[in-house]
Amino acid sequence: MAEGDHQAENIVVATAEKIFSDLADPQTINHDKDDRWQAPLWEALSDAGLPLALVPEHLGGAGVDAADGFGVLAAAGRFALSVPLAETMLAGWLLAQAGIAPPEGEMTVAPVRPQDAITLHADGTLSGRARGVPFAKASRHIAVLVSGTSGLSVALVPTDRPRIDTGLNLAFDGSDSVVFDRVEPARIAAVPVGFDQTSLMLMGGVVRSLQIAGALDSLLAITVKYASDRIAFEKPIAKFQAVQHNLAKLAGESAAALAAATSAADALANATAFDDAVFLEATSAKIRCGEAAEKGAAIAHQVHGAIGFTTEHILHRHSLRALAWRDDFGSESFWAVELGKRIAARGADELWPLVASR
Repeated sequence: MAEGDHQAENIVVATAEKIFSDLADPQTINHDKDDRWQAPLWEALSDAGLPLALVPEHLGGAGVDAADGFGVLAAAGRFALSVPLAETMLAGWLLAQAGIAPPEGEMTVAPVRPQDAITLHADGTLSGRARGVPFAKASRHIAVLVSGTSGLSVALVPTDRPRIDTGLNLAFDGSDSVVFDRVEPARIAAVPVGFDQTSLMLMGGVVRSLQIAGALDSLLAITVKYASDRIAFEKPIAKFQAVQHNLAKLAGESAAALAAATSAADALANATAFDDAVFLEATSAKIRCGEAAEKGAAIAHQVHGAIGFTTEHILHRHSLRALAWRDDFGSESFWAVELGKRIAARGADELWPLVASR
């Protein structure tokens, strides 16, 4: 990457981090019971062009490089962001695949689960059910991947048209069921040849992997600081061998998640198609980050003890979101099976060199 590209990446990510630091501080949000922080945060994000960062300029987006957008998503994970920034970025990217200019405001994407499918009827209406759609109630539009007799298309659907059944994930963020019953979309267009639902799941999986890695990075920092400050038997608990062992394990899980997520993001940013190498990188990242979320959250809460479970402490903002993001766009168990199938069908000798070559 050229020096100018590095500078651009630093500017984009630094802008996001500055906005998050000023308007999405986890401790401030934790004490704001009226959600007054959301409107100023979203306005600042929109003014900076971040929700449409992955949309080309000719479609009305910011047109930043995928690597820059992935950096923003990792930063959002570090702040345990609970507004639909990642979802809007992903929805804008999906709409762009079909050449649809995204509207203003919050968006989300469907389906989020690999087993769900939305059908496009001959009359142009949509039917089906998408479960666990993040922030559907809080969004203005949904970018929906739909299947018809002529193939796959992307539909832009205002959220006042389908029925939305309210749901919550582990972190108490919106995770809604969206029911399409002959719903008429606002826009619809075909996707390019080779793009399918697995492509969407892989992209979403990389997004969630980056967010999980970011959340684990914060979990580690919070836990190390607590262990250094917490005094027991006249010395910081970080001095005890058992606690040191736990901190080392947490650091290992955080590092593993970061390595897997950034490797997958780099592969996807530099790929021209969702080929076997991208599949291996993305699925491996989702599996490893999901495992790291489970182990890392358990260690962080164990070190904190009872205080880590209280609503007043910010630890749960990061741990619960890391755990909740595991199930979006395919859980680690789902991708482990799919990865095994791909290797069995193609052969490990054929597939693994593709990853090594990157």
